[in-house]
Amino acid sequence: MSSSLFLRNSRRAFSAIGGGRRGTDALCGVHLVPRRFIIDLSYSTHFMDFKGSSIPSSMKKLIVTKLSPNFKEAVSLQTVPVPTPGDGDLLVRNRFVGINASDINYTAGRYDPSVKPPFDAGFEGIGEVVGLGLSASSRYTIGDMVAYFSEGAFAEYTVVPTKKSVPVPTVKPEFLTLLVSGATAYIALKCLGDLAKGETVLVTAAAGGTGQFAVQFAKQAGCHVIGTCSSNEKAGFLKTIDCDRPINYTSEDLAKTLRKEYPKGIDVVYESIGGSIFDLAVNSLANKGRLIVIGFISGYQTASGIPTVKGGTLPVKLLQKSASIRGFFLPHFPDDYREALGSMMQMFAKGKLVCEVDCGDLAHEGRFVGLESVFRAVDYMYAGKNLGKVVVEVVPASVNSSKL
Repeated sequence: MSSSLFLRNSRRAFSAIGGGRRGTDALCGVHLVPRRFIIDLSYSTHFMDFKGSSIPSSMKKLIVTKLSPNFKEAVSLQTVPVPTPGDGDLLVRNRFVGINASDINYTAGRYDPSVKPPFDAGFEGIGEVVGLGLSASSRYTIGDMVAYFSEGAFAEYTVVPTKKSVPVPTVKPEFLTLLVSGATAYIALKCLGDLAKGETVLVTAAAGGTGQFAVQFAKQAGCHVIGTCSSNEKAGFLKTIDCDRPINYTSEDLAKTLRKEYPKGIDVVYESIGGSIFDLAVNSLANKGRLIVIGFISGYQTASGIPTVKGGTLPVKLLQKSASIRGFFLPHFPDDYREALGSMMQMFAKGKLVCEVDCGDLAHEGRFVGLESVFRAVDYMYAGKNLGKVVVEVVPASVNSSKL
């Protein structure tokens, strides 16, 4: 995909979030205020809550200084001035930031090859609005809490366009799980899965950030769900979210288990690993089966970023089963994003959706706190140790505002 197409699609997808007026549901009946082209932008500094939020003059931030899929080699922790928001922007003091497998694709320059270092890192954050531009003040005010999907999240403070932010009732890391991981599973299964009650669904990396949602949404559709994982602890978690058949591939042979227990094949596969697991998924498809590719994490740390698969016989295998492979990239579905986010937030509020978060409490060096721990968090995820979405606490609650 061209870099310009990626950026254009990303903006379209997340402009669907919109922005709500304070005290209203941002996902309902939003009326955007027309851009004002003649405006004294210096007036935006009047909306900086210096006293109430103790905004410092400088902050810590992660910056990509070298293109590499090795996050530690590519990124450095630097001290920079706290930015001032533009007319339509928010200044968000981050409380939590989300870790994604694609973070190293970004540091490797795979999404936008035209962009050269230095540039910002991180995509997801949640925190408190401590500054905003004049136009942005028509939708938000100081003290509002927001989640967002925007570049530069790995910082103590981030300037976020209002169109890429969404109001949240509280600053809980669980909301971060919905913006990308949850939305990917929700829209992919709805638009590409064509799920029918009684079908069999296989979710790879089922106890991970997006896999946990694929399991739950497939169960809600009345399907029999199989989930792969790498430990008994993860298998236990999958049972708590009603996964019918967790398979710990470190103690069970995945291929043999699928052939023995599901001789008719798998109707839908939600696949994020790639390589040999992709090949196995293809071989396991039932007649008219659908394989949804939402990623291939097994290749992201390599020079090419793409794992090797056995593609030579792929056309024959698909033809023999009238099966299909369907790729999914979230920015291509902007028209579905608003409904997906609203539905998931309602389910979470009603206790009908589990949003498992892993802040590293069981990690060898302890909980992920502070921007410097982002490096550990990335390694932790790629070691396959996480259960749920990996999240870093930028500033502990005791240090941050009492509002958080």
